[in-house]
Amino acid sequence: MKNIKNIIFDYGNVIFNIDFAKVAEAWKKLGVTNAHEFYGHKQQDAVFNAIEKGEISPAKFRDRIREITQKPGLTDAQIDNAWNAIFIGIPKGNHELLLQLKSKYRTFLLSNINAIHYDYVHDYLKREFNMESNEHLFEKTYYSHLTGKRKPEVEIFEQVLQENKLNPAETLFIDDSPQHLETAKKLGMQTYLMTAPDTIQQYFKTNGLL
Repeated sequence: MKNIKNIIFDYGNVIFNIDFAKVAEAWKKLGVTNAHEFYGHKQQDAVFNAIEKGEISPAKFRDRIREITQKPGLTDAQIDNAWNAIFIGIPKGNHELLLQLKSKYRTFLLSNINAIHYDYVHDYLKREFNMESNEHLFEKTYYSHLTGKRKPEVEIFEQVLQENKLNPAETLFIDDSPQHLETAKKLGMQTYLMTAPDTIQQYFKTNGLL
């Protein structure tokens, strides 16, 4: 990585550890037997993209879940709790690292998220870290359900670059999804694929970027 002046972070499995398998387990406990058909990291029902782009409400999302699971008796809370089971936690030291990086680079958050997960994350931040949000950790945050765009669509990357007048060649994008990195690469950005057991703390220490 050379001449890095800007860093754009993904959230899930970069800053906040998540586990898609936990959601499958949660669906199973509710008696849902076809979760593998509609939910996964690489392939999922269109309703997930729709809520991530803010195109449908949480209520419409829950109705669709009841439909595709063929479980009309599922409550709102059961659906939300099962879907929020994806969240594991934020490793100790990640927030401190982000503040340290913010003092040296222009840093941004670019997350595919939705209203239900967004509320869960903010509740978690308040409960575990006494933080109202994570806005102070970055120069600016971009959430898909608020922008109406989601990765790997080129438009969301262009929005971040153009609004903040970032030079792609001087910008590092860190994400755990190869398809998201491909879009960033096409725009001329430097990229890093975050894969377990690697962590952002380890990455920045070993690559001379601190």
